[in-house]
Amino acid sequence: MKNSFLIASLLLFSVTSVAAATLSDALKITFQNNLELQAERKNLEVQKEVLNISKSDFFPTLTLSGTKSFEDTSKLTNQDGTDASITNTNPMTSSIKLEQTLLDGSERGTKYEKSKLGLNLSEAQLIKKEQDVFMKAIEAYTGLILAYEKLNINEENVNLLQRQFEIDNARLSRAQITATDLAQSQSSLSGAQAGYIRAQNSIITSKLAYENIIGPINSNEKLIKIYNSEVPLPLSLVDAKKISEQKSPSLIIAEIEYGQSELDVKIARSDLSPTAKLSLERSYTDDLSATYDEREKDVLQATVSWPFQFGGKNKSNINKNLQVKGMKKLLLENAFRNNTQEVTAAWSTLESSKSLLRAVQLQVKAAEIANEGITFEYESGLNRSTFDVLQSRSNLINAKINLAEAERNYLLAQYSLLKSAGLLNSEYLKLR
Repeated sequence: MKNSFLIASLLLFSVTSVAAATLSDALKITFQNNLELQAERKNLEVQKEVLNISKSDFFPTLTLSGTKSFEDTSKLTNQDGTDASITNTNPMTSSIKLEQTLLDGSERGTKYEKSKLGLNLSEAQLIKKEQDVFMKAIEAYTGLILAYEKLNINEENVNLLQRQFEIDNARLSRAQITATDLAQSQSSLSGAQAGYIRAQNSIITSKLAYENIIGPINSNEKLIKIYNSEVPLPLSLVDAKKISEQKSPSLIIAEIEYGQSELDVKIARSDLSPTAKLSLERSYTDDLSATYDEREKDVLQATVSWPFQFGGKNKSNINKNLQVKGMKKLLLENAFRNNTQEVTAAWSTLESSKSLLRAVQLQVKAAEIANEGITFEYESGLNRSTFDVLQSRSNLINAKINLAEAERNYLLAQYSLLKSAGLLNSEYLKLR
């Protein structure tokens, strides 16, 4: 058991040394280093380039080309079968062509608008990813603190029950208690030692979760426990719902995807529209033929086309996009319903966790008073059994653990409300 206490001391030292890490510090590290967030930011940069690609469709295209061919005619005959004179040419052609689309049934403009919506969609997806990652970071941060609290509680319990067992062993030798009482004391001590080992294992897993989401934790860091969120919460359920209707990334994503589906219908319909292009090409050819040596030519060309396809491909494409539009509209309506439900549930959880925390605080105070009184009566020989002492001690330990969990759950409920309202992002948390 001494070795276990030594391990515990080393573990506790890692969070009780000089330096300190606040939840805000942990979230800043997460914002800077989390791989999921970095990948989502890359996706945003990709979408910016997609927007530039769509914008370039409005500008004319300039094409430079050059060809060189080599001819080697081994036989050449006239129609009457006689041999014709052979004159090989090795023409080289270079050209420059400027082309501009004048009319395309609004396809370019619609695709550009869709690309702008795509950029907005990537920004909303980044905010959604921030919310998910920050919530995981908060859970990992508070989970590690809770693990250390449970270790402290279990260590204290083991020490007290160890002294209890030693006292009971001495009392048994004086025939003040029975062997059954001592067995109960020993059983409680063994159970406490098992709980202490479980608490040590919980620290290992909690630390791994912390490092996976937030990053490595230094041996000189002390995680500071807080009881209230570091940013303001919505003042009421009505206020939270109003904020979520404007800030919820899930709602924003659903709205943007519906807008994109509308543009897809316009793009599909533009495939049935005529197109017009204007081009100017200048070409130079050297060693053109056996008759001509050089040629320079300018060609101004206007092209109008109107596609017609048999088999109903274009019409089916329009119908497909109309169906997608209808689907996205249903998903948007469902997103509004889910948003209302999530905000309401988060607010209800916050209120219930607040009430539960108050109740558990009273439970701990009552358990401390009861344990102190029963222990005093037991040691004074006032008709208290070993079972009474152990039971009161067990109630106190459970109450303290419940309090630590209730405090964590209350803090998580606050940040869950911020997430449901769309406020658990780097801007509102002031991490940038």
